[in-house]
Amino acid sequence: MLVVEDEKEIRRFLRSALEADGYRVAEAETCARGVIDAGTRKPDLAILDLGLPDNDGVDFIRKVRAFSTLPILVLSARAGEQDKIDALDAGADDYLTKPFGVGELAARMRAMTRRGARTAESATTEVVFGDVRLDIANRRVFRAGDPVKLTPVEFRLLAHLAVHPGKVITHRLLLREVWGPSHTDDAHYLRVYMGRLRAKLEVDAAQPRHLLTETGVGYRFVP
Repeated sequence: MLVVEDEKEIRRFLRSALEADGYRVAEAETCARGVIDAGTRKPDLAILDLGLPDNDGVDFIRKVRAFSTLPILVLSARAGEQDKIDALDAGADDYLTKPFGVGELAARMRAMTRRGARTAESATTEVVFGDVRLDIANRRVFRAGDPVKLTPVEFRLLAHLAVHPGKVITHRLLLREVWGPSHTDDAHYLRVYMGRLRAKLEVDAAQPRHLLTETGVGYRFVP
């Protein structure tokens, strides 16, 4: 576990909480040191503050993403939507604002660790949620055993969310991956197509359990 945080008191608090949960913790006070430690120590997960003395935490994310799929959890006092979007678009896996509860932090870390374990087998070819089975390899979807007809765009959108379970995917990233780089500002496409997917796959489209909205930021798939 790598903690990249310049405030000594927070590092001490995180170390204490994480070690009590059985984690081995390495600490870095700067972006530069954090990037080096991410490459040399090969941690299972990084907890990152955005306000670092030598560089913005988003730079840490971009530099690490150039060589690693290390799960990154941003832990920051910045609560603005744009701060979250910038960090998630750069490649962070989740974002938790300060002040935070240790219980929620631990739960998010466990979820990220499970996702990391699944990534190893992530030639993900099948995803099951509720009574839905998504067969990615054969581009088919079944609900309660019956085939569900999805358009190619609906299928791409569902598949992109499904292979990143629990991760917040920003509007811009989804638009770029599903519709292409010229559509990154067409957020209304997402609202329409997410509505269609929910109508076809959720028990109650008005209160979805699996295809969740992260208001102002993007969407999250919960199996």
